[in-house]
Amino acid sequence: MEAFILGSGGSMPLPHRHLTSMLLRREGDLFLFDAGEGTQVSLRKLNLRWKKINAILISHTHADHVTGLPGMLMLSSQVDREEPLYVIGPPRIREYVEASRRILEMYINYEIRVIEIQDPSVPQVVFSGEDYHIRSFPLKHTRVCVGYSFTEMPRPGIFHPEQALSLGVPRGPLWSSLQRGEDVELDDGRTVTPDQVLGSPRSGRKVSYVTDTSFIPSIIDEVRDSDLLVCEGMFETALAETAARKRHMTAREAGIIAREADVKQAGLIHFSPRYTEKDLKLLLKEAREEFKSMVLTRDRQQFTIPYEES
Repeated sequence: MEAFILGSGGSMPLPHRHLTSMLLRREGDLFLFDAGEGTQVSLRKLNLRWKKINAILISHTHADHVTGLPGMLMLSSQVDREEPLYVIGPPRIREYVEASRRILEMYINYEIRVIEIQDPSVPQVVFSGEDYHIRSFPLKHTRVCVGYSFTEMPRPGIFHPEQALSLGVPRGPLWSSLQRGEDVELDDGRTVTPDQVLGSPRSGRKVSYVTDTSFIPSIIDEVRDSDLLVCEGMFETALAETAARKRHMTAREAGIIAREADVKQAGLIHFSPRYTEKDLKLLLKEAREEFKSMVLTRDRQQFTIPYEES
């Protein structure tokens, strides 16, 4: 699994810093989190297979997080697409999609399924696949806003072939059945269960995306044990009053969340345009005083999220 930062800036795009957006790639599936102005530019530069995007998840309907969405919808019409594209977000995201399609007279040759989170104040699963789910959770901003966590289901434990052979299970389809967690019956009538040949279950991976919010303790529990946390740190502590008024976080608060949630990797995102590339070092310094391995995300940066083997 890999995460690509398509943009790291907040409020307005800069020549060297696009607006906040992240793409998650897992086993050929793609999930886009937010779509600010210019999202397509980074997708093109990364040469990613954008036509395979399964779902676009919007945190809130402020312009710097949705103005790239119409372009993404039209871009997907340039290829043959049989699968529906899901657009998920808080109330009014449906209105925005439908108004954009009508006013721009979009040519759309595939199905768009819009899912509005009916009660964004309640954490809930908003999208799921065979072995993963995406959960939204409430944030505190000037407009209804949610964060997201992508979580894989636990994986079966490591298969021990020597134990299977010692129990008389021949190589072949029965081994596959045991690895899938199914009991198998042998020719002599005995039943062998998965727990006899598999190690302890192994955890899946978790990626969390948090932007445009004041610091609230509930975020910590929602992103706990993330393999990767991408979290806004829009201001330095000296501008804490500005952050509170605009309902954003400081870099230090992002570091506190990463530390208290015991995440493995964490990156700051959604920087105020007031910070030059040189100034960003101040945000990183403050965040690292709370979480020493914090990094500044950069446009088109890639994070690898490996399995934790045990």
